[in-house]
Amino acid sequence: MSSFNRPGDVFLADCPARLAVEILSDKWSVVTIYALGNGPRRHGELKALIGGISSKMLTQTLRRLQHHGLVRRQAFAEVPPRVEYALTGLGESALEPVGVLSRWAEHNGDAILAAQEGGAAPL
Repeated sequence: MSSFNRPGDVFLADCPARLAVEILSDKWSVVTIYALGNGPRRHGELKALIGGISSKMLTQTLRRLQHHGLVRRQAFAEVPPRVEYALTGLGESALEPVGVLSRWAEHNGDAILAAQEGGAAPL
């Protein structure tokens, strides 16, 4: 019997699924994956689309997602140089959970704000 068959085991330090959860729990990873959901984008396009992210943080996020196999970087031999980022098949498979999380956040955003302000959360 595998040591990963008990409920909650995906959150143990040595479970590979924990890495996937950690990647998708990063706010910049989630919005970057979402932003790439409609096709390849250049760095500047992503920065404008996401809003609030610095160029440095976007570069770090793209590199991390590329390292984990969710994003592909393609450099074109042009003058001036052009680089595009796109989701890989693995990255595209993350769009479903990212979409579910986005819908939950949209549906519950007001309740979270109310709780932060000390008010009663709407049901």
